[in-house]
Amino acid sequence: MKLIYPAIFTPFSDGSGGYTVEVPDLPGCVTEGKDIIEAIEKGIDAASGWVLDELEDGKAIPKASDRKDLMVPEGSFINLLILDMNSYQEKYGQKTIRKNITIPAWLNTYGEKKGINFSRVLQDALLKEAQIS
Repeated sequence: MKLIYPAIFTPFSDGSGGYTVEVPDLPGCVTEGKDIIEAIEKGIDAASGWVLDELEDGKAIPKASDRKDLMVPEGSFINLLILDMNSYQEKYGQKTIRKNITIPAWLNTYGEKKGINFSRVLQDALLKEAQIS
């Protein structure tokens, strides 16, 4: 899932070339970077983390505002941040869920005797499958 949110970039007042980045649609989502490239990267990271937290908590995520509806302070500008939530979740997602599976009794006995972590084996297999696809 890809999302786009407008962000307000405000240059540091000290003239160092850095920027503060605020994503108005995501309350409290503010970060900064020492230059425009770092500011964009950190803006994407902060916004992606904000959205991932909401999704993992089962909450709806805010709809993105139209750029023309945003109040932009003098000297600031708007840039769109593109969030690749699938990639971000794959890299940083922390929430786990419980899944019940069915396996043959003999395989369960074998796994228990060998001390196999069934969850780890399933996760590894699913990750391998995802990388192949």
